[in-house]
Amino acid sequence: MSASGRGISSDDGEEPQRRRGEGVCTCPFCGLLCDDITAEASKLGVVAVSGRACELSRAGFSRQSAAGLDTPLICGQPAVLEQAVAAAAGILHRAGQPLIGGLGTDVAGMRAALELADRCGAVVDHANSSAKFRNLLAFQDRGAITTTLSEVRNRTDLFVVIGTDVASRFPRFFERVCAPGETLFDLRNADRRAVFVGAEPSAGAPPSETIPCARQDLPDLLSALAASIAGAKLAASHAGAVSMDRIRELAARMSAARYGVVAWAAADLDFPHAELAVQAIMRLLITLNRTTRFSAVPLGGNEADLTADAVLLWQVGFPFRTSFASGAANYDPYLFDSRRMLARREIDAVLWLSALSDLPVPATSDAPLILLAGPTAEAARRADVFIPVGTPGLDHAGHMIRTDKVMSLRLAPTRRPQRAPAAQILRSISEAMKSC
Repeated sequence: MSASGRGISSDDGEEPQRRRGEGVCTCPFCGLLCDDITAEASKLGVVAVSGRACELSRAGFSRQSAAGLDTPLICGQPAVLEQAVAAAAGILHRAGQPLIGGLGTDVAGMRAALELADRCGAVVDHANSSAKFRNLLAFQDRGAITTTLSEVRNRTDLFVVIGTDVASRFPRFFERVCAPGETLFDLRNADRRAVFVGAEPSAGAPPSETIPCARQDLPDLLSALAASIAGAKLAASHAGAVSMDRIRELAARMSAARYGVVAWAAADLDFPHAELAVQAIMRLLITLNRTTRFSAVPLGGNEADLTADAVLLWQVGFPFRTSFASGAANYDPYLFDSRRMLARREIDAVLWLSALSDLPVPATSDAPLILLAGPTAEAARRADVFIPVGTPGLDHAGHMIRTDKVMSLRLAPTRRPQRAPAAQILRSISEAMKSC
């Protein structure tokens, strides 16, 4: 994908509203980016969604279009936009080590955030980076065998879901990929099966069985599963609380699948050294692919974390936790962990960007706070500078990266613009820094 935007399209290359008719939009509130949502804006600008919209979509559009603070604030007092921009620029100019975090925004907003980070020497880190690094560090170490939602929809006959119910974070996942009604290779919905390991099945999943397992025991279970598939004879009778007989049974089912998928959400693997579970999944897939076809679907993209990561990768070649303090991009997943830096008082200014929801601002920081968020942001009145920004797919057009990281979808506005895009505000701050 180029910075010019070429290659950014919906499923068939046309804009969702042009393709399906007025009132149909793309939902930005989870990584699935469902582009079949019906939206209607009232005269007051409140957007209601219907049709196939899930609970996350309904809540997201309702929250982000609700009435609230539409006036910039400086230390809790109303200000004009130019004053707020100048105050934000001054805070960043005086800072020795600023942080640009949150990063819940679209492609254009993330590009503008990187331009500002380059100008002020900031560390760039997403609010979801701790979860993302559970995947990223394992992928860097062993590589990854992943697939796309289209492949899953058309080919998968066995889902092995690890440590998540999926639907709480991605409500329409099974509806969209397991029950399409028609596939390219005559795979019927009734032919699909699912196994949930360490989580309960969710509504809409294929016929399922459950293997109870504490999440912290998943690395042991998955390692034993990989060894069993490889033909190793294990002396242990259990992995965690799961018997080896049950593990061997699952190994046999996975080996017999025509096209299987292992799915998980890194945000739900919230236990110490969870990356070991992801490493075990990668070993498992390498073993399975010697005799059958099995791929991974690491589910993410909420709060635009995959969008932010993609822009970073094509702009500077590094993922989250990159610093521009030296005048060049410098990546270190430990040194530039924003949580660690904030806890150790290494950050002396925070610009927090949350255009999609109300991401909680860092609780461990007493550094000056610049908040770019929607009008209902809880921290608006206690921020040193608050500037309300629009939501992509609501107030303005934009683009975001889908959970499988191979598709970028256009977000068309669903009402008349009421707040400026985050990209516009960020570039205004960058310009104001020239005169500091």
